[in-house]
Amino acid sequence: MPSLAANTRSTVIPCMSYRDAPAAIEWLCDTFGFEKQAVYPNEDGTSMHAQLTFGNGMIMCGTKMDSQFGRLIKQPDEMGGCET
Repeated sequence: MPSLAANTRSTVIPCMSYRDAPAAIEWLCDTFGFEKQAVYPNEDGTSMHAQLTFGNGMIMCGTKMDSQFGRLIKQPDEMGGCET
């Protein structure tokens, strides 16, 4: 997997929201080989913001929050199983 990661190129950085972002971060790292570049936790143990890298690519993620931005994002079970 390291050679595949080293050859990636990304001009778009996706941002994902999870109910349990700390668990999702660990799963993404363990399962796909992402590496934690930055993880900023909230005081309650949720994740405010995380940047995970895979070669030259990156994703951002955090815990779904009740905020102006958070209300724009829906989880699959909130939309009949559809992805957003």
